[in-house]
Amino acid sequence: MPLPRPRRPRFLRGAHLPSQVDAPVLRTQRLVLRPHRMENLEAWTRIENDPAIQNYLHWPKRSEAEVRSHLRDRTRKTSLYQADDFLALAVELDGALIGDVSMHLRTVLPEGRSVEVGWLQLPDYRGKGYATEAAEALLDFAFRKVGALWVTAVIDVDNESSMALARRLGFERIAAIGDKVTFLTTEERTAQATGAANPAPESAESPAADAPSQPKP
Repeated sequence: MPLPRPRRPRFLRGAHLPSQVDAPVLRTQRLVLRPHRMENLEAWTRIENDPAIQNYLHWPKRSEAEVRSHLRDRTRKTSLYQADDFLALAVELDGALIGDVSMHLRTVLPEGRSVEVGWLQLPDYRGKGYATEAAEALLDFAFRKVGALWVTAVIDVDNESSMALARRLGFERIAAIGDKVTFLTTEERTAQATGAANPAPESAESPAADAPSQPKP
């Protein structure tokens, strides 16, 4: 497995958003999307150990200590300001962690601002529309709050269910390199695909105790 690309120091990353965008708490009809917490380690361990998630995201098999470290890192991914910044949100159903959505800020300048999003979910909760609901809320946040003009998603070529989800959200396949397929959507395409009548998810500021301080990997 290739090593992750090292992030450039912040002072070398140039342009930035007009102001930092902090992780929200988003409430949909059934779900809450909020910053990760260490108290969800048991559920996060099930996510890490799911064979499909490991396969499609190319995550390594991690030890107990590495799983804990990975979750701790995700609790710190709570803001977007410059290119390469990453934000991760836990997907919660009735108080239980069932998945994760994430966002990479790829291009900052307003005339071409873009983000890359991702989603994952525990197998017990698949097939009930939760992933669609969570991803739709994340896209709304990307367009309305981050100001993204384009949103991409990079999906394993064998992950048919994830590609089907992307299409339901208005994504169009634009490229395929090796075992990865890149999809792209805009606010207009997603609105057409999901129905303009759908209300935006309710957003609330995250209480300090729930929002550690600052993505995937």
